[in-house]
Amino acid sequence: MQVLINIGIVIITIALMELLSWGMHKYLFHGPLWFIHKTHHQQKHSWFEWNDLFSILFASIALWLIWLGHIALDYRFWIGTGISTYGIIYFIFHDWFIHNRFKSFKTNNRYLLKIRRAHKIHHKSMERDNAEEFGLLITEKEYK
Repeated sequence: MQVLINIGIVIITIALMELLSWGMHKYLFHGPLWFIHKTHHQQKHSWFEWNDLFSILFASIALWLIWLGHIALDYRFWIGTGISTYGIIYFIFHDWFIHNRFKSFKTNNRYLLKIRRAHKIHHKSMERDNAEEFGLLITEKEYK
């Protein structure tokens, strides 16, 4: 039974990270933290962008939670694991698949193409305001 609870904690954490990321992206990254996030909307000049600090922050929180809960394997460990899993999903979808930080794989999968299209729409705006589509795994509109 405990195994199912732990798996549930990881899955719920991944879902909550998508919601938290959407809200942070819309209201903080395109708000008061735009001075950091704007590097993600600009022409790339190096492999690192200041926006990567957000990923480092989330990874630090995840590792801290994993450390706090690693002896008893309590809820903190599994929440940290969920955050880390979301980070891996983010890396694969966002950095690798959408932004081609590494040679991208080709796909005809409708869901993946919809996610890529939504993110391209988000990047159509190079400014803080008037951006659309703030999620990673879920889009607000249908795209083909």
